[in-house]
Amino acid sequence: MKHLLLSATLIALVGCRAASDNAEPSAPVAVPAAEITRTPTKVALFGDLHVHTANSFDAYILGTRATPDDAYAFARGATIDNGAGTSITLSGPPLDFYAVTDHGEYLGIIKEMQRRGSDLSKTETSKSIFGLFAQDRRANFLRVGATVVSGEPIMDVYDRDHMDSVWSDTVATAERHNAPGTFTTFAGYEYTAMMQATETGAANLHRNVIFKDTTPDRLFTTLDSTNPEDLWDWMDNQRDTGHDLLTIPHNSNASNGMMFAMTQTDGSPIGAPYVEQRMRNEPLVEITQLKGTSETHPQLAPNDEWANFEQYRNLIGSNEASIIVPGSFVRNALARGLGFGAGGVSNPYEVGVIGSSDTHLGAPSLSEEDHFGKFSHDMDNVMRRSVPSDLKAGWAAETEADEELISAPQYGASGLAGVWAEANTREDIFSAMRARETFATSGPRIRVRLFMGDYSITDLTAPDLLERAYASGVPMGTKTDVTGTLMALGYADPQGEPLERMQIIALREDGSEMIYDVACADGAPINPNTHRCTLPEGEVDLSTCASSGAGAGELSALWDDPDSRDGERAAYYLRVLERPKCRWSTWDALRAGTPPSPKMLTTLQDRAWSSAIWVGN
Repeated sequence: MKHLLLSATLIALVGCRAASDNAEPSAPVAVPAAEITRTPTKVALFGDLHVHTANSFDAYILGTRATPDDAYAFARGATIDNGAGTSITLSGPPLDFYAVTDHGEYLGIIKEMQRRGSDLSKTETSKSIFGLFAQDRRANFLRVGATVVSGEPIMDVYDRDHMDSVWSDTVATAERHNAPGTFTTFAGYEYTAMMQATETGAANLHRNVIFKDTTPDRLFTTLDSTNPEDLWDWMDNQRDTGHDLLTIPHNSNASNGMMFAMTQTDGSPIGAPYVEQRMRNEPLVEITQLKGTSETHPQLAPNDEWANFEQYRNLIGSNEASIIVPGSFVRNALARGLGFGAGGVSNPYEVGVIGSSDTHLGAPSLSEEDHFGKFSHDMDNVMRRSVPSDLKAGWAAETEADEELISAPQYGASGLAGVWAEANTREDIFSAMRARETFATSGPRIRVRLFMGDYSITDLTAPDLLERAYASGVPMGTKTDVTGTLMALGYADPQGEPLERMQIIALREDGSEMIYDVACADGAPINPNTHRCTLPEGEVDLSTCASSGAGAGELSALWDDPDSRDGERAAYYLRVLERPKCRWSTWDALRAGTPPSPKMLTTLQDRAWSSAIWVGN
């Protein structure tokens, strides 16, 4: 494994097979508007709002041939090709909503560059990558990617008319698959902003742009401006012309502190206009995905025993480590936002949370047992580093491949977006996202809810619990002036592991945080000194990947903050943990008949997070 992965892939792509041969899938059947059932207490819907296909420049060059049609079919349960001849199928039942969000920069361009006879195939840039006698294909392709960072396009392949045409097809495909009441699709794309952090690595400031319904004819990308604040200006203009939309930042864990900074992008102080514009355009953040979880980090949360969950260590597109700083993680951003309020500035970080996958196969990989990774080459167990390259020699003989930018070992089988909506329609799901009545999971279909209000134990056990929850309080995603009792609800994935514990994370304007277990499997008591369930650790048999230990199908609790202080700004969110199970890399090793990698965690605890409830002005 001494050859650069991207170089090998580029060579293989010369003369590679045509686009997906899958027959065009039939669209799901819409429910007539008059017959759509609306549920005032909301239903949980699961989806993915971060999906790349062959129209993304990086996905295509790394072998992906899935079309947007393939992606929507996969979400509904169809089996598709991963680009390397392996069939992949969704884990679990069909999803409820989906958005193809290809990189807006060079949208569909790389694919067209390789189409024989096209105008783009005749350009010098195309010949430098796909030409029969091309030299240093990898460097020439990376030159294309570098312009996404710099914002200075390569003009011979920067064909705006072709990009507009691909965008038009993307929108049409979303329309074709949208079936109100059954399956909701959104037109979207990724604004791929990055800031150079080192010679080879960039800090991630990516955003997914999701349109509620109607769309413009032309997208705004980093090749128009690399400043996210210019994107927000464009979005405000789009909203003025009737195109409602929002953005969802992702992988703040690789942003080197820039995603939730203490200043504006140009270094100037954050003031009211900035806060209003950011909150108008970015009500949510993606807290988990394939490239790691952005909730927190052990260095930032030393008292959180569960902080070391699917950590992604690198800068984007680099083997250099990202810097662990407060502005990179959602939990700290929530606390940092409270501090702005205490300082007399409105909170710029009152964001709800979702998960999504960032798949580059058109298909999210959500199961530890059947994890297929982000790119087609991630199916290779040796590439994933989950089995030794020489089974007989074993792990002792394994050496580092220092030439290759191998991220596959760090990729997780994550994640999913959850919303509580009255019905499965664009209007209802988009409204839920605007209201931040959303949640995230690391893959399983765990459902979580959080309310704050005037509740008693009789409310928690009443058959009309949800009616009471809304009538006497506010749901997650809401800001309230009065501290009340928190009502926390968690429901296990029927096809997953049972729940082990449910926790409230309390954040305060002074930057402090506390984690409280509020409900435990098997009714185990909570130690009043440690605020932890008195449970034995769950066990996983690494020879079979069978798990055992305490577990519950549902957990619920009423909880009052014992450390609440009058007049202090605070934020609370819910985290629910499953019982431990094998990580995907352990499953790979088990199937290969080798011990798990000594460099990877063997087990994990999948989880779900609610959006926060904010208290105080």
